[in-house]
Amino acid sequence: MRRSRVIAVSAAFAALAALGGCDWFKSGGTPASSSSSAPASSLSPVPSSAPASSSGPVSDFTYDPPGKLQAGNTGVADSHIYAPGIRFPLKSAKAYPESQLWAHGGAYGPDNSDQCDAVNWVYPWHDDFCEPRDYATPLCPSGNGHQGQDIRPSTCEKGVWPTVAAEAGTIVQITGWKVYLKSASTGRTYIYMHQAPDKLKVHVGDTVARGQQLGFVSDYFPGGTSIHLHLEIIEPVTDSTGTMVTNVPPYTSLIDAYQRLLAGEDQ
Repeated sequence: MRRSRVIAVSAAFAALAALGGCDWFKSGGTPASSSSSAPASSLSPVPSSAPASSSGPVSDFTYDPPGKLQAGNTGVADSHIYAPGIRFPLKSAKAYPESQLWAHGGAYGPDNSDQCDAVNWVYPWHDDFCEPRDYATPLCPSGNGHQGQDIRPSTCEKGVWPTVAAEAGTIVQITGWKVYLKSASTGRTYIYMHQAPDKLKVHVGDTVARGQQLGFVSDYFPGGTSIHLHLEIIEPVTDSTGTMVTNVPPYTSLIDAYQRLLAGEDQ
């Protein structure tokens, strides 16, 4: 952990309230210039060329290793599952986590490409935690970076694909394009971004069950963004020098949750 870049708890939550999320798309926008010492489990990534399972409903699911970002960007090669046992934040498969900047339709994607190009809606999955951004993200190698994971739903349609609660908890804040869910038991906070504001199913103060619908995946963001859910996980992280509340990599927790969803174990 980069302790020289550690932010205080109060500063961390102040930063979370500031402009964040997924920007810089060809549709418009500008770039923004329970405490535990170790996760409960870890994941052994499979190569993107190999299926996660040899048969059954997960037979075609593949994913790149944690920290392997698109376009040669540097991420966190961390196989820890920081949020074990969570419900995948989309109600149904399939889903396609990847960069929203370097993929087709992104600001740095191929010329004359579009977010709905078929190449964006296929496996393997791609990590994008710590992609270049100016947001303070202490667990990133540079101390700054993309603070969550971007997830495309099954198809390139907004306001169609339901989002659900990763854990049971309380909706503690709704600000612009962000919905904050505070876990009832683990101390984690989940931030759901870019949902359709006119289709939200929750209000501040609501208590929600694990898997309960929150809203729908959309592209709500000042200046425009793509159709996707941006998910952040914030929790206390402790090492030998102390504890801080910060964004942690969601990628492996999402892989774990998605495998259970595909196998029919978490409907």
